[in-house]
Amino acid sequence: MKAYQLTGQRRLGLVDAPDPTPEDGEVVLKVQHSSICGSDVHLNYEPALPEERYPMFYGSPCHEIAGIVVESRKPGIEVGTRAIVLPETAVAAGGHRGGGLADFIASSKVITLPDYGSTADWLMCQPAGTALYSSRRWGSTDDKRIAIIGQGAIGLSFTNIAANQGAIEVIAIDLLDYRLDMSTRVGATHTINPDRDNVIEAIEEITAGKGVDVVVDASADPDGINQAVQIVNQRGLIIGFSLIPTESQVVFRHLEWMRKEVFIHPTSSGGSATPTEAIESMVALRDRGWMDPAMFTTHHYAWDDIPEAYEMYSLRKDNVIKVVMEINAE
Repeated sequence: MKAYQLTGQRRLGLVDAPDPTPEDGEVVLKVQHSSICGSDVHLNYEPALPEERYPMFYGSPCHEIAGIVVESRKPGIEVGTRAIVLPETAVAAGGHRGGGLADFIASSKVITLPDYGSTADWLMCQPAGTALYSSRRWGSTDDKRIAIIGQGAIGLSFTNIAANQGAIEVIAIDLLDYRLDMSTRVGATHTINPDRDNVIEAIEEITAGKGVDVVVDASADPDGINQAVQIVNQRGLIIGFSLIPTESQVVFRHLEWMRKEVFIHPTSSGGSATPTEAIESMVALRDRGWMDPAMFTTHHYAWDDIPEAYEMYSLRKDNVIKVVMEINAE
């Protein structure tokens, strides 16, 4: 099969790779569409990693993947089923077992899709589903004011979910105005650009002094957690979503956290006991029209242009939010 793999810092190379062989409980998916996640970029594509990390496994870095099942050893999943799959992270013979920048991938983590619409659109339920998983930590919303730091696709998903759940106020915070414009489209009651506004003063004015009960850190900024502690109410809740490079040094403002008695809840659906469940729920919600994360897709790229897509996304060009790449589009 054909595949890309990361061969060095900001270098995606095209290679011939062996077709995957499914183990018991797995399917082989013919990849139709894949998407770029911010974590794939700032954790893998952008930094200079240790030499032994290159080349990465076939199809990587890419974990947002949708297509059609062409072989199944997983009970209940038939050949021809359309699905989202999550890559296997366990190390097997030859290393990790694939990513989405390839013709095929084998996986046991399967989320089935309806038979209508493009897999390019259904694929957006994968990132939105991870936000849904984390948003469950805030509980009921009818008595809460919620602020979301960062309005990339994940932050926008949190904004959309909070608005649809009826939060009293939903405050979107980002440095890029085009993202804030999208925030308003998906339900933010207010937006703040820290380049222009003092965030604490703006929240004080927006909430008439009541402040925010929940802050979501979806910033991918090493200092994001400290910013969240600054703006959340006394005894409020911070939901941590950001993934930052392991070499980043975070100086945590411990005393401020202690004085405010803030509860911080880190979340990671991929590392949970049920990594597919919230994505399945998001597929069902889109199916009934409650939310459509496909609206976050701003760019489509063909197979030959995938290296360009990663570079464009990394540099945040052309008002990019989400990029869909055509692998074996039909």
